Amino acid sequence: MAHLLDNTIILITGGTGAWGRELTRQILERFSPKEIRIYSRGEHAQVEMRRAFPDPRIKFIIGDVRDKNILNFAMRGADYVFHLAALKHVPICEDNSWEAVLTNIYGTQNIIEAAIQNNVKKVVDISTDKAVEAYNLYGVTKACGEKLVINANKNYPSATTFMCIRGGNVIGTTGSVIPLFAEQIRKNNKITLTDGSMTRFLMSTREAIGLVFQAFEAAKGGEVFVMKMPSATMDMVARVMVRLLGDSKTAVGNIGVRPGEKMHEMLISKNETVMAKDLGNGYFVILPHYASKELKASYSKYKNLTIPYFSSQNTRCLKEKELTDILQKEMPVFLGQKLAQVT
Repeated sequence: MAHLLDNTIILITGGTGAWGRELTRQILERFSPKEIRIYSRGEHAQVEMRRAFPDPRIKFIIGDVRDKNILNFAMRGADYVFHLAALKHVPICEDNSWEAVLTNIYGTQNIIEAAIQNNVKKVVDISTDKAVEAYNLYGVTKACGEKLVINANKNYPSATTFMCIRGGNVIGTTGSVIPLFAEQIRKNNKITLTDGSMTRFLMSTREAIGLVFQAFEAAKGGEVFVMKMPSATMDMVARVMVRLLGDSKTAVGNIGVRPGEKMHEMLISKNETVMAKDLGNGYFVILPHYASKELKASYSKYKNLTIPYFSSQNTRCLKEKELTDILQKEMPVFLGQKLAQVT
């Protein structure tokens, strides 16, 4: 049976990152695209990905989302755009505020305008839990990016539809906590923990990308799809990592909460629940306040949310064995060969 992504040209911004690589891998596994264009700034990352994906359908374009001219070139003839490019590390964005604005806000607006100019069918913006009740600059810029993308449906009537997918932490993304812990154990046999009681949404990259395809197919335009992610405490993550990679001498040092960090993350705020529906298939969906009668009608069969908000505190908490199993399956590259010996 044909799929929307079959025989199409797909552009992935920030495509050399963990999300982009897994998205590319699953598109090649599950569908028959005509071409996948990987758009990113880093030459070295593109060289590495080219070696890992020796498929002639993958084309690499060096460019920045801040550069609208190159974006226009990259989008020529493209059917779909998955927008993953961002400055995403909380302390880095706090220290480089304007750079975060230029990439995460200006860059997103450039995506919107280039997509409309090139008659792209659908733009998928990958957002974050940090955008909800934003506390740090990264979250503020991603919240603004979400608004730009969703409002593009009404502000720029065109053949292009726009949607957002909001998720929490995906295991193994570059610079995230699990690869960091693995590196610290290997080098110093010590983990630096900010606060053990801190909770974070957590999901494997493969599972998260599988949900992206669900939302991509279902979207009519204007929705924010919210992944139903489980969570874990940082204390539990540290314990599992020590058990998998450490030994009796592995130390855990508390360094305190970093600038811009929250104790708990949120994927749906109390102000958004009035427009949210439970799709029952791994997703909630938040409809825009300007939603048309047709858009509301298409989701009318789904139940309204019965929770006041959706956070890493009131979602399902992973059990230690679940987290261990996920790491053993999903992260051999980050966690090394020793992991295969753990039972």
